[in-house]
Amino acid sequence: MNTPLSYKDAGVDIDAGDALVERIKPLAKKTMREGVLAGIGGFGALFEVPKRYKEPVLVSGTDGVGTKLKLAFEWDMHDTVGIDLVAMSVNDVLVQGAEPLFFLDYFACGKLHVDTAAAVVGGIAKGCELSGCALIGGETAEMPGMYPDGEYDLAGFAVGAVEKSKILTGQSVKAGDVVLGLASAGVHSNGFSLVRKVIERAGNQAPATLDGKPFKEAIMAPTRLYVKSVLTALANQPIKALAHITGGGLLENIPRVLPEGLAAHLTQGSWPQTELFAWLQATAGIDDIEMNRTFNNGIGMVVVIDADHAQACADVLRAQGEQVHTIGVIAPRGTGAAVVVA
Repeated sequence: MNTPLSYKDAGVDIDAGDALVERIKPLAKKTMREGVLAGIGGFGALFEVPKRYKEPVLVSGTDGVGTKLKLAFEWDMHDTVGIDLVAMSVNDVLVQGAEPLFFLDYFACGKLHVDTAAAVVGGIAKGCELSGCALIGGETAEMPGMYPDGEYDLAGFAVGAVEKSKILTGQSVKAGDVVLGLASAGVHSNGFSLVRKVIERAGNQAPATLDGKPFKEAIMAPTRLYVKSVLTALANQPIKALAHITGGGLLENIPRVLPEGLAAHLTQGSWPQTELFAWLQATAGIDDIEMNRTFNNGIGMVVVIDADHAQACADVLRAQGEQVHTIGVIAPRGTGAAVVVA
């Protein structure tokens, strides 16, 4: 009863936390950008909105990675879920027309494994670097008894800025506008409760490769970051609305940026279904409606633009490396659904 108890005896290793911070610092340093006044290491991170903004409006977004993490644990694949974490928030901020400025992460576990945590944060830093967003802070929480050994949870928070006069609200969208779809990199970070069930059903009959990638890599492909390409298009083309295709798929996300009384009429087959989505659909035995409501089904970002500018916008996006498909048009809604796929 007289033996001293330390925090480490209780399951919290401060030295491991310090070691992780030292591993993180050079990764975060690569993401530094205009506006960062103080980053990782302080009680709070400081960021000054760049002076080139005349009437800046801040746009914030927060998200996680969901049950995709269960596969990361099972398959010991931790280096890309951090990219997913960043993408889920910065892509959301982007649809308001905003440039992501900085990002903070929250990593929680029962026992801190420095190598695993460093791999995850390395992905976060990579996602920030690819989207021009500074990783300026975060929290690593080691909480014995809260999570099984080898498991962790992730959350992230992004802040961006947009000129007040350039906020995308979708209110200018009208009948006759064109709907462009930017290809996804795969399942991204939504629908993984179903993906995991499909993998369980397939068992050892799962294919060795999908879309030219080893099976596990195809499943775990990180969410595509649309920031730099779409910001370039926004600077050159009169885009009216953007929709990030996350949980709820095409059917639930496009209506969020349409004025009341309008609908998006999408043409099924106007974008290719990848081997990955074809396998998921066939193995799950679900119809096209369920595919378009559960998954992004191959389209990760939607752009709505006037028909006169649609081709030029598509050309700009393709020049930035996007695969662009003309997937539909905007029409009066009437008594029908807000998104019709036929």
